[in-house]
Amino acid sequence: MTISAEPIIYGLIFVAVLVLVEGLYLTVFGKSISLNTKVNRRLDLLEKGAGREEVLEQLRKEMSQHMKSKSVPLYSILARKAQRANIAFTPPQLIMVMAGLTVVAFVGLTVGTEASLAIRAGASVGMGIGGVYVWINGKAKKRMALLEEQLPDAVELMVRSLRVGHPFSSAIAIVAKEVPDPLGTEMGMISDEAAYGRDMGDSLKQMAERLDMQDMRFLAVAVTIQQTAGGNLAEILDGLAKVIRARFKLFRRVKAITAEAKWSGMFLSVFPLMALVGINVLQPNYYDDVRETSAFIPACLVVAGFLAVNIFVMKTLVNIKV
Repeated sequence: MTISAEPIIYGLIFVAVLVLVEGLYLTVFGKSISLNTKVNRRLDLLEKGAGREEVLEQLRKEMSQHMKSKSVPLYSILARKAQRANIAFTPPQLIMVMAGLTVVAFVGLTVGTEASLAIRAGASVGMGIGGVYVWINGKAKKRMALLEEQLPDAVELMVRSLRVGHPFSSAIAIVAKEVPDPLGTEMGMISDEAAYGRDMGDSLKQMAERLDMQDMRFLAVAVTIQQTAGGNLAEILDGLAKVIRARFKLFRRVKAITAEAKWSGMFLSVFPLMALVGINVLQPNYYDDVRETSAFIPACLVVAGFLAVNIFVMKTLVNIKV
């Protein structure tokens, strides 16, 4: 029995693509761009000597540049997730990264496999674009999860600041200084915009729409209503913090209850692909007897269609809305 190493090589090259794009990102923008630092990126840029207005313009450009380039071919599939992940790469830089990773993957496939030119070219393009997409999707999910987790603590910090006599603008500035990324930089931008004359409610509303975050919409609406109708903002935000925590607790509970079903669906979706890879690794000539028949390609297309439908159905069954 001969064992083919090509599927393993394909997987290793794809992992190398992910590692390369992450390493390049950290090399270009430094450690401050990561979400696990205690000092948020805005404060880090200010400490390096950049002016407040300059930092604000840079951060605003980074946070809005991706949706402005949504009309670029192939980039539209990345624009929304790149904005939510707040990727500092510009759209042209991301496209160049995709092209560079495609070249790296093609060289790796040429050296490590004996596949035909068409297969190597197609797989390289898929790895270059797919690798960047997987990387951005992971960044977006991590950033949004951190934002949802940080928001209740930030709102409670605002409540404490308001109760000791600080105005709301000062409460936002305290959050921007005390809370790490990603929420610290977001609130810092709102504080800077308010300092230059923009309405605080409008800034919060724009942030909520840009991130597509329901809890942030609640905060924006609460601040806007208080500005127009008056009232005790500290009490309003205290109630909002409790609502956000209750929603977050409910999401966690639903996630725990549905975890088994989600993993079962994931396993049932991935198992046929794993079985196919295993057959090709253990017995590369397994399909030689039927590969040249006229029904082989149509049968492969039918199987691929069933796999796609299976993945869609499994994802729909375990995607519970709260």
